[in-house]
Amino acid sequence: MSDSTQRDSLIDALEAAIGKAYVLTDEHEVAPFLSDWRGRYSGKARCVVRPANTEEVAAVVRCCADAGVPMVPQAGNTGLCGGATPDVSGEAVVISVARLNQIIEVDAANNTLTVGAGCLLADVQAAAARVGKLFPLSLASEGSCRIGGNVSTNAGGVHVLRYGNMRDLTLGLEVVLPDGRIWNGLQGLRKDNTGYDLRQLFVGAEGTLGVVTGVVVKLFPQQNHYAAAWIAVPDAQSAVTLLGVLHQSAGDRITAFELVSDVSLKLVLQHIPGTRTPLESAAPWYVLAELSDTAAGDLDERLQTALEAAVEAGLVNDAAIAQDESQRATLWKLRESISEAQKKDGYSIKHDIAVPVSRIPEFLSAAGEALAKQFPSARIVAFGHVGDGNLHYNLSIAGDEHANQTLLQQTPNINRIVHDLVVSMGGSLSAEHGIGQLKRGELAYYKSDVEIALMRTIKQALDPRNLMNPGKVL
Repeated sequence: MSDSTQRDSLIDALEAAIGKAYVLTDEHEVAPFLSDWRGRYSGKARCVVRPANTEEVAAVVRCCADAGVPMVPQAGNTGLCGGATPDVSGEAVVISVARLNQIIEVDAANNTLTVGAGCLLADVQAAAARVGKLFPLSLASEGSCRIGGNVSTNAGGVHVLRYGNMRDLTLGLEVVLPDGRIWNGLQGLRKDNTGYDLRQLFVGAEGTLGVVTGVVVKLFPQQNHYAAAWIAVPDAQSAVTLLGVLHQSAGDRITAFELVSDVSLKLVLQHIPGTRTPLESAAPWYVLAELSDTAAGDLDERLQTALEAAVEAGLVNDAAIAQDESQRATLWKLRESISEAQKKDGYSIKHDIAVPVSRIPEFLSAAGEALAKQFPSARIVAFGHVGDGNLHYNLSIAGDEHANQTLLQQTPNINRIVHDLVVSMGGSLSAEHGIGQLKRGELAYYKSDVEIALMRTIKQALDPRNLMNPGKVL
């Protein structure tokens, strides 16, 4: 059978399985599914399929498995490491789960919500809010990312400090395996010791072990009252010390504690219309701190008192406390617009790293010094979730496209400087974005032989023909 005949035969089988309207082959219809959000990776595909439910996903997977055709699961396509982008061979079928967008069950008494993998994160949040609950995962892309992708990349965001990442928020999963079998693990249990925890295999696996089709997530009491402040600090060490002060004062009511460099803020002010700095004087670093609770209580007073003590101790230069919800939203827009501002500014070499919170100042100092010696013209854009040790640490050369392209050629050397430091401090080279295509080599370089062998063993056991998202992670 010729290649074209095989291709036509697979398309026919897929159309029979889910309907011709949901098997996309037109180049204009397919195009949005073939490039990643950053525009770094672009590929080709035989087609894009858009199944409506788990059974249709399973039928699609069986068709592809029978034909020996690779599959690329895709949710919101907002990933930052090329994990949902097909390669350039054009052999793969992209499986979009966007139509699996049902709110399946809300169990307010059990504090759980069961949803389809194609639900937008914002819709999951809204479904929880309708019953007076909170689903706390919060990302800048929450209006476009989907919960299946959040599971597959073990998404983090700004509230990990209080609630944990997606791994912590996931109680149950439904997954279509690489041979088309369905594993239904949609249980809303917090205690279940019946053997291996299969759920954990698929959280953070980036679609390399199966297609996530359903998720049971944890819910929490709705937070109705907030106190937020934009805080200028003299250095990163002061920010870390301030975190300890706020913990002592507010305990687990600290919802977020974000670190933003002055360079990052200036990019936002330059590229994002309608933004302005909350403070009259600039500082090298800023913190966006937020407390929340179910009742009003004394959140504002606690935050105000802690900041006044921090000013006296020399930890804080100045601060602006949000007086209402509009001002709070304005502060958060500054933080959440950094990635968009960077994208508008031009390409940069990005790192999504984590180190122990206590070592963040040491990392920033050592990495900045080492990079300045070898790349004196490079600009460092550093920001992130300092409350959980996760920094986004990016390099570029401002205003000089040719010089920036030259810098990009040094990406392997820059990665080595940054990642060597991170690993030496007991850190991770991927805190929340995943591995995808971008960091495969780095993962192999830094993981031990035992770790790589264990991961390959799991992959081989579940996907012996390497059909499920090949070329990602491993």
